[in-house]
Amino acid sequence: MKVLLISANTVTTPFPVYPLGLDYVAAALIPRHQVKIADLNLTDAQALTGLIDDFKPDAVGISLRNIDNTDTTDPQGFISNYKALVAKVRAHTTAPIILGGAGFSIFPEKILTALAADYGIVGEGERMAQLLAAIEDHQPIERLTGIVTPDHAAGGIVPLEKIPQRALNPESAHLSFYLERGGMLNIQTKRGCPFRCIYCTYPHIEGHRFRLIDPVQVGETARAAQDAGARYFFITDSAFNADITHSLAVAEQFSKNGVSIPWGAFLAPMEMPEHYYDDLAAAGMTHAEFGTESLSDRVLKAYGKPFDRSHILQAHRRAVQAGLHVAHYFLLGGPGETHDTLETSLSHIDKLEKSVLFLFCGMRIYPHTALFDIAVKENRIDPSRDLLEPVFYQSADITREQIIKRVKAKADQRVNWVIGSGGDETSELLKRMYKRGFSGPLWEFLIR
Repeated sequence: MKVLLISANTVTTPFPVYPLGLDYVAAALIPRHQVKIADLNLTDAQALTGLIDDFKPDAVGISLRNIDNTDTTDPQGFISNYKALVAKVRAHTTAPIILGGAGFSIFPEKILTALAADYGIVGEGERMAQLLAAIEDHQPIERLTGIVTPDHAAGGIVPLEKIPQRALNPESAHLSFYLERGGMLNIQTKRGCPFRCIYCTYPHIEGHRFRLIDPVQVGETARAAQDAGARYFFITDSAFNADITHSLAVAEQFSKNGVSIPWGAFLAPMEMPEHYYDDLAAAGMTHAEFGTESLSDRVLKAYGKPFDRSHILQAHRRAVQAGLHVAHYFLLGGPGETHDTLETSLSHIDKLEKSVLFLFCGMRIYPHTALFDIAVKENRIDPSRDLLEPVFYQSADITREQIIKRVKAKADQRVNWVIGSGGDETSELLKRMYKRGFSGPLWEFLIR
């Protein structure tokens, strides 16, 4: 079959994110199927319809990475854009449309109905190979795991036991787009997350159990990204350091494979071995992004975090001492947040010296999370409410507006405090820097 895979994500703030998932899907389909990838970051409407007319696909897969931008300061939902995309595809082909991606997997039945697609893949997109085989062989789709149709619910997510090999095509047009705009590609070292953070959808999508990719394979993938022209790569795991032994083995393989470009990862500020960050820095790590969320122990406990303030400050200190650029992400206004807990966070925040602070004021409610159950129990939302459009948890003790006002007052024009995603001004600044040849996330230039 001829298969067209479309990356529907066009969010480039603060920087464009390489569609890693489609590499895995394409690798699962080749060589049985002929595959083309259309990335809407570089394929406009006219080019897309021209591609469909010329390629004449037998199936079209559309990856929906995000449903909205989860930013209370500038909330944006994407469903209407996705509806327009599906309508445009429908106007140029009768091939079945198959939806997938992390965003889709949170609301599979609702999105399938809203977009009037034919099939959906819940969880890992590599299952598309099984779906296409069933379509070709005229087998019952209902017997397949993780497939939703207009008449059949998926019945929950069942993670793959083994993560398939990823293929990176250095000749791909969409690869060059990201190499020219920051030079950043993405690497995955494992799937699954054992943490119990109340707001997070990772465990629902990927499962609570780790499925580790062989460090040797990760090292080879990183070297392939470097050879393809990447000048930086980011590890997309929910928390790279959640498995200490595996993460150190991965870092060691980077060194063994001659990976010389800088890299970064998202980390949980947990208690780690004393020289952990030194070892990562020795393997080329330059950027550590911590999911800190709060500096109030009461709030951290309410959020289900496996660390407290003392762990955060220790992780910060050791990462800075290792020579890493450090950023902390805060998620203010969730369950347990009050005027007092906010002041506790703000009173300790200056201890995070030599870092960038990304402050999000409001917690997006998604189904299949503890936050959803909390919001229903507290009568913050009706259990039948449609959550496709952004809905945020509202603390009874402090409003989002009060949080934003207090945070802005504390920030006092400090450039290393970024409220929300930074908006268009940040995006335009990064674009100019990328045009001048800079690479990586570049938030380190905000550190004072």
